Amino acid sequence: MATRRSAPPAPYRCTECGWTTSKWAGRCAECQQWGTVVEVAEQTGILRSISAVAPTASRAARPITQIDTTDAPRRTSGVGEFDRVLGGGIVPGAAILLSGEPGVGKSTLLLEVAAQSARAGRRVLYASAEESTAQVRLRAERTGALHDELYLAAETDLATILGHVDEVAPELLIVDSVQTVSSSMSDGAAGQPSQVREVASTLIRTAKERGLPVIIVGHVTKDGSIAGPRILEHLVDVVCQFEGDRQTSLRFVRALKNRFGPTDEVGCFDMTGDGITEVPDPSSLFLGHGDPVPGTCVTIALEGRRALPVEVQALTIPTQAPNPRRIVSGVDSARVAMVLAVLEKRTGLDVSKNDVYVSTVGGVRLVEPAADLAIAIAVSGAMNNRATPPQSAAVGELSLAGEIRPVTQSAQRRSEAARLGYRHLVDERSKSLSGALNDLQLRHAPRRDDKPDF
Repeated sequence: MATRRSAPPAPYRCTECGWTTSKWAGRCAECQQWGTVVEVAEQTGILRSISAVAPTASRAARPITQIDTTDAPRRTSGVGEFDRVLGGGIVPGAAILLSGEPGVGKSTLLLEVAAQSARAGRRVLYASAEESTAQVRLRAERTGALHDELYLAAETDLATILGHVDEVAPELLIVDSVQTVSSSMSDGAAGQPSQVREVASTLIRTAKERGLPVIIVGHVTKDGSIAGPRILEHLVDVVCQFEGDRQTSLRFVRALKNRFGPTDEVGCFDMTGDGITEVPDPSSLFLGHGDPVPGTCVTIALEGRRALPVEVQALTIPTQAPNPRRIVSGVDSARVAMVLAVLEKRTGLDVSKNDVYVSTVGGVRLVEPAADLAIAIAVSGAMNNRATPPQSAAVGELSLAGEIRPVTQSAQRRSEAARLGYRHLVDERSKSLSGALNDLQLRHAPRRDDKPDF
């Protein structure tokens, strides 16, 4: 009886997900990544054992309670909002990845970080693989980031950058960006997954061996995710995302991953013609200026750990069209549609014959359900032509039954409202949407001796 032969192993394998194929392909059929299918070594069938190596005394395993952390104190970057996101400062030997869309201001922010660190007496090496040294110098002159301890190098070769590190001996290394640096130890052009993996692993190994903090700039794809292999985010210690709308000057830095601190902090910056400046208290940026008008309501939103007052504005216009318009800006259109349905069903407000426009002030985007009550109050005020009483704010999530549900971090929202001078906070204590509207009607002319009710 003839024996069945086993199929030979597939000679090509995806380095990301392990998918195998007998023919080379430019794109993995499993994880849809480009340039990750490589030829694998032929299996010889010889099993080799690994001999154990005794660790040195300095590398011996010790109880975790005996590990000394005094040799790794945090160093301030000189930019308080950036330190807030990092958890208090830069840890020696940390690898930080900063990503963002083109033109959002990543290089400007890092040049400011480099200049502030240089002014603090720490030598900084800024390796630019996208711009020449003259271009970086021109931007530094415009933003006031000139200092003798800030060294510039325009290099795209990884080995040359490491040579600059040996000569300059910096205390902070900035590489802009990892997708434009190539290594001779890996095949392919700069930006390919194999090159990005090799460059990132070498920089991170250098950071750990020398205790040198490294900040790496990363590109993003069309959908906003970090370009390159996913392993890049696993290798680094901190992943920060630089966000901002090009129509406004406000910028946010968020931590998506942080091994040394929390990931719910947000840093606020203002991009101007003279560079980038910190915004320690951005409360006034999201509020309208002037007397209260019908169709406005303030809510206390959370950006990371920060509680910020945001003004929601609504405008309603009667229409004869069979399908009224629902135009939103800065809020979720699906939640606005749900709020309008709850308003009409639970309070008897006829919004089906009106075009409704809902927007936020300052370009901020509200994605949390805590803004439901403020949206409903703003639309109700626009329909009834009645302004929300001054010094009033609203926080709460609406259910389909018209009930007001409590939201997260309610104590922090109340304290922030009190700090900013809001004397009346409408929340889940009103029980329902009808109760909240009635409370606002009762407080239309508050006495001066009224005390805050939160």
